[in-house]
Amino acid sequence: MSLDFSILARFEHALLLGLLTTLKLTAVCILLGCSLGFLVGLARTSRGAVLRVISGIYVEFFRGTPVLIQLFWIFFCLPLILGVELSNFMSGVIALTLYMGAITSETFRASLKSIGPEQSDACIALGLPRRIQVISVILPQAVLRAIPTLLSNCVSLFKESALVSAVGMADLMFVGQNISNNTARPVEVLTVVALIYFAIAFPLTRAVTLIESRILKKLAI
Repeated sequence: MSLDFSILARFEHALLLGLLTTLKLTAVCILLGCSLGFLVGLARTSRGAVLRVISGIYVEFFRGTPVLIQLFWIFFCLPLILGVELSNFMSGVIALTLYMGAITSETFRASLKSIGPEQSDACIALGLPRRIQVISVILPQAVLRAIPTLLSNCVSLFKESALVSAVGMADLMFVGQNISNNTARPVEVLTVVALIYFAIAFPLTRAVTLIESRILKKLAI
């Protein structure tokens, strides 16, 4: 079997558009998922038993079931229940945001627990409202402690985003599959697609290690 990677030059624009769709989807889900994860992390560390139970069920469900099944359920079943049409992009956003919220909530919960009770005591002594405590005192410290793990979660989400090709979204993986089918060159096409994912994910994983070491030094001071 002879390999011919030059054939991919004809599909450079299509692959770029697919990559941009993947990056757009990932960015939206990271923003929404991290916001949701922080709120769920607060709920899991709250004093209210009902909040802890509900948030705990949500986290365990979305961490304990395959993302692909979650995506299929939202794409095929949710429109039937709600009686509305959901585009494949919106379905992907909902599924990956809920998944990202579940995994980042555990990251935020751990970082919130690492913040000493004296911080809250000081806020109470100063008479700060709960909203100000969360935004100005708790959130900055929690985010700083959670950054390394959050970045790892973001890299994982970028790779998991390839699953949206299963519902017909024209992301990088979907475009690669179509090119592979049309050219009958799966080895060349899928190898290049994998290398594109790797070229983006690998530098990010190295950056996570560097950032983690710097944050640990900063916290140790």
